[in-house]
Amino acid sequence: MPTTRDYYEILSIDKAADAEEIKRAYRRLAMKYHPDRNPGDADAETRFKEAAEAYEVLSDPARRQRYDQFGHEGLRGSGAAGHDFSRMDVSDIFSMFQDIFGGGFGGGGRRGGARGPARGYDLETEVSISLGQVAKGSEHDVEFTRMDVCEKCAGSGAKPGSKPEPCRTCGGQGKVQQTGLGGMFRMVTACPACKGRGQTIRDVCEACRGAGRVGKQRKLGVKIPPGIRDGQAIRVPGEGEPPTQDVSSGGEGTRGDLHVVVRVQDHEVFARDGDHLLLEMPISFTQAALGAEVSVPVITGEPATLRVPRGTQHGAVFRISGRGLPNLRSGKPGDLIVGVKVEMPHRLSARQERLLREFAETEDERVLPETKGFLKRMKDIFGG
Repeated sequence: MPTTRDYYEILSIDKAADAEEIKRAYRRLAMKYHPDRNPGDADAETRFKEAAEAYEVLSDPARRQRYDQFGHEGLRGSGAAGHDFSRMDVSDIFSMFQDIFGGGFGGGGRRGGARGPARGYDLETEVSISLGQVAKGSEHDVEFTRMDVCEKCAGSGAKPGSKPEPCRTCGGQGKVQQTGLGGMFRMVTACPACKGRGQTIRDVCEACRGAGRVGKQRKLGVKIPPGIRDGQAIRVPGEGEPPTQDVSSGGEGTRGDLHVVVRVQDHEVFARDGDHLLLEMPISFTQAALGAEVSVPVITGEPATLRVPRGTQHGAVFRISGRGLPNLRSGKPGDLIVGVKVEMPHRLSARQERLLREFAETEDERVLPETKGFLKRMKDIFGG
């Protein structure tokens, strides 16, 4: 039966997630829990099918709306529930989502009879960079594990000296037909005996235990371009996994790709708004009152000079052109947006206090714009 777990919980997203976030979350889980990467792991296969079921509902606006309003009960008996993924073969699930796994991301090993050569699965890893590295660009070493063709059996899964045999259930086709409703319709699914491979192995390879592939650690350098944003990915062609069929012995096929998702760390001083940088700059009471030239830190290079005019108020905003982050495509830099924060001294010397008291005697609160407006509002409320 279909899962009763919350679909948002399964994909680890919140209810405000957009279509791209839903697709990205499903894609990540599908690659992580695919049974080919977790041979013999029943829990991984269950999680894979749960993710597929959650994606099928949440990626459809009408089904998602009904689910958000009524939960799982709203999907039953209305034609909105879709497929029962718990009874489907993994390869059939992949074939349903060609927009995700067919061409761009994911591959999925097209088998015989399908158009085009077989393609291996894409992989995904993450790299963390600083905001300063976003400004200048950087290069990072990434380490990941991928399933590669077993060298001992050349990917066949059979013990050296032996060969796989044609599957007796499907006759080597990798697919079987199932009929339902008294023979009114037929459905072609992957053969349950050979998992769609068309072959069975009697004497399995000891190195890969019949899988034809083994996990290997890999390390490579990846260049991160200036201006990249958090969550964007760098695609490294051909660094994914090989197709599930044996391509090492002359069969056609291409490796999948590696997608390196970039995570940008929060900065202690700057906040990011697209290509612009935001900075809260403290200035003194006298600098705000009399005006001054202050030195402003920038993300790279020498500090910039900001002219603060006389009478600057707390929270005033200034723009320094071209001192933000470079645009990922054009390279044109954004601006540095500076919000000033007028700080009051915590302690005063005797002379400072005397001078301020003398200044206070010269103030006329009735002509100060902010004070004048405040006093007027109070009189309107309380009278007088």
